[in-house]
Amino acid sequence: MKIAQISPLYEAVPPKLYGGTERVVAHLCDALVDLGHEVTLFSSADAKTRAELVAVRDQAIRLDPAPLKSDLAAHMTMLSELASQRERFDIIHFHVDMIHFPMFEAIAARTLTTLHGRLDIKDLSEVYRRWPKYPLVSISDAQRAALPFANWAGTVYHGMPEALYRFESKPRGYLAFLGRISPEKGPDRAIAIAKRVGMPLKIAAKVDAADLTYFETYIRPLLDHPLIEFIGEIGDGQKSEFLGGAEALLFPIEWPEPFGLVMIEAMGCGTPVIAYDHGSTREIVDDGVTGFVVDGEDQAVDAVRAAQGLDRREVRRRFARRFSATAMARGYLDLYADRLARCTYAPDLAPDYSAGDKPKMFAQLA
Repeated sequence: MKIAQISPLYEAVPPKLYGGTERVVAHLCDALVDLGHEVTLFSSADAKTRAELVAVRDQAIRLDPAPLKSDLAAHMTMLSELASQRERFDIIHFHVDMIHFPMFEAIAARTLTTLHGRLDIKDLSEVYRRWPKYPLVSISDAQRAALPFANWAGTVYHGMPEALYRFESKPRGYLAFLGRISPEKGPDRAIAIAKRVGMPLKIAAKVDAADLTYFETYIRPLLDHPLIEFIGEIGDGQKSEFLGGAEALLFPIEWPEPFGLVMIEAMGCGTPVIAYDHGSTREIVDDGVTGFVVDGEDQAVDAVRAAQGLDRREVRRRFARRFSATAMARGYLDLYADRLARCTYAPDLAPDYSAGDKPKMFAQLA
């Protein structure tokens, strides 16, 4: 199958430091290539991929030192390049929210759009009502709550390469918080839990410009405590050491988390997750097996103690079974096949292939 993957341009694929969507796109591309498919990635030139790369910008936007830059212009350039090549592909898989909707409506039937963010935002519902032809993919069933009417084609959980994370059977007596410093992520709640348990907490987190005031006002004063260590932003190469050494990952969110990639990163190291009951957490954490889903600080404190008795090898096994990059790729292949089958029986919606170029999937499903 000939598949185009359209990534956001904010981070490299995969990101050098913090970043979720572009990391998932990177692992999906490589897993699809490993499964024998022809994959083309539209991204910035600093991408590292086994797919064919169509570079539409010299580097990803966030770490580009240029003082003035336009994310909208960069993405419009990418979509224009894709439009010029669109007949090369059986399936076009978008990861750029809804910016492509006006440009590709005529071929919406042979596209998928994975929505990676929260959906309870003003103005979003009107967009999905105006462009109902696009088949959408959720990254958890909980993510759909704000847009139950949308054209959902399926849910595919994120996945990571099994070899990316090193299993650690013997943690080193601390708790971990990994992600971004923001009110909804709950670093203050993680600190409170660690203090009550009397266990060190290591915080590896990015501070966005938008959250700098929150960090300086509410979080920095809490860091002056012997149990709390602020490490800052880390990349993939540091995560096995950081997460694998933890007794548990604290995930005390207060928002409708669409997925929560850090939860499966921890599981990949064998580290249990203690997550507040919001958004996707009940779908990702097998309560009592790979961690605990809790309501509030008191339950979280109890869960920290209980997590130390969980089987870390089983945590790792569940990660491999449910959240590997191969499992994710196979989930998407099922949806691609469904798209192609529908196009097979609606020739006016299918790409204009000559007889000699007819893709194998069409022949198999015809």
